[in-house]
Amino acid sequence: MADEVILLDFWPSYFGMRARIALAEKGINYENREENFADKSPLLLQMNPVHKTVPVPSGVRRVWTTMGEEQEAAKKEFIEVLKVLEGELGDKLYYGGDSFGFLDVSLVPFYSWFYAVEKCGNFSIEAECPKLVDWAKRCMEKESVAKSLPDPDRVYNLVLEFKKKMSLE
Repeated sequence: MADEVILLDFWPSYFGMRARIALAEKGINYENREENFADKSPLLLQMNPVHKTVPVPSGVRRVWTTMGEEQEAAKKEFIEVLKVLEGELGDKLYYGGDSFGFLDVSLVPFYSWFYAVEKCGNFSIEAECPKLVDWAKRCMEKESVAKSLPDPDRVYNLVLEFKKKMSLE
């Protein structure tokens, strides 16, 4: 059991995506266990006894859960953060320079959510941060990333389901 790696996952989780990319980059075999939040596994409850869930950050949620002035403020704040990241990237291929590294693994999962945020917020991330989108597309050329990130349409459909369930339409 000590040599066995089990990833407790939820497909749209940034944390799960990061773990999948890192494990693939290191060539580590693992068992992926998709968690069902309605019926949490005993292993999940044991490994995360405080929160009893797979972590899913709410960083971009304000863009698609708000309307009007609040949504405009959320979009502005989101774009400002992306511009800071784009500024740090500069003209480098990756955040570490010429090679894909830790910061790239940490940030690229957000790319899978860009389409949903753009559609719900009615704006273009590529128009605001073209170098950042070019970097994300470059990362997607890596097999470890391409196999680890969900399809943007699937993420968008999840957001639409959530909005409908929460009466946010």
